[in-house]
Amino acid sequence: MVDILNLALPYFGLIFVGFACGKVKSLPESGLAWMNFFLLYVSLPALLFAIMSKTPFSELNNPPFLVATTLSTVAAFTIALLVGKVLGKLTLREATLAGLSGGYGNIGYMGPGLALAVLGSKAAAPTALIFCCDSIFLFTIVPLLVELSDRDHPSLVHAFGVVLKQIVLNPLIMSACFGAAVAALHIELPVALDRTITFLQNAAAPTALFVLGVTVALRPFDRVPWEVPGVIAVKLLIHPLAAFGLMLAFGPFAQPWAATAILMASLPPALNVFVIARQNDAWIESASVAVLLGTFASVVTLTSVMWALQSGRLAFP
Repeated sequence: MVDILNLALPYFGLIFVGFACGKVKSLPESGLAWMNFFLLYVSLPALLFAIMSKTPFSELNNPPFLVATTLSTVAAFTIALLVGKVLGKLTLREATLAGLSGGYGNIGYMGPGLALAVLGSKAAAPTALIFCCDSIFLFTIVPLLVELSDRDHPSLVHAFGVVLKQIVLNPLIMSACFGAAVAALHIELPVALDRTITFLQNAAAPTALFVLGVTVALRPFDRVPWEVPGVIAVKLLIHPLAAFGLMLAFGPFAQPWAATAILMASLPPALNVFVIARQNDAWIESASVAVLLGTFASVVTLTSVMWALQSGRLAFP
């Protein structure tokens, strides 16, 4: 258990360092703009490109795994959306963001670094695949439902056009696709470029976790909306249980692949949930509370999952 804590606590420690800095130092939130830009458009794309480009292309061709992990995310999203509608009496736009909170874990900021640290290099391929499939699903269904909730929307075709553009131009999805192309074509990157990408990818996790802590610290925390505990329970409990069941149903899969699916499903709600809520001017306060409480609660739940995986108590046939 000590080894697990030594792996997990630095990740949560960086979040808490950012949280403490955000509470102690009075700086405007606008100061995070360039750090967020660096993360979304530079460092995280470099990390995903590196993971995909250095993974043998044959390992990326695993349709049953893709279906199983994506279905677990679909299930978590749908259940969380219904929780928002029933418990919170939310509109479709707001409930969609609640669904995002229940289905979209911190797969960009925490996922790759934590999976590689806990499970080793064999977790690289499933981590990248989960990120791509989850992102494509969530960045399709969420904008589509949000657009359809807008009564002033011209047409369904226009809504699909908006969604397609967002997917194609998403820097994280683009970088993963470029990485897969490099792996498929066996392209050898120049040494200088490869080292630059390494520098950038190494900056992703600490920067992302610090920004997450600061952002959460700057959010008001006056009350806990009724639907938030239910949404957090979906993310931290139901999502990993769904992933576990689907790994058994669609398997057998190699232990590192199945373990990666469980670990990624156990991650707390992503900071992007709050960012997207703010962009759509809906469910903003609840999103910030969900990210804050979900991150704190995952200290227990995520660490427990890591311990179960590494100790062999959670194994797959």
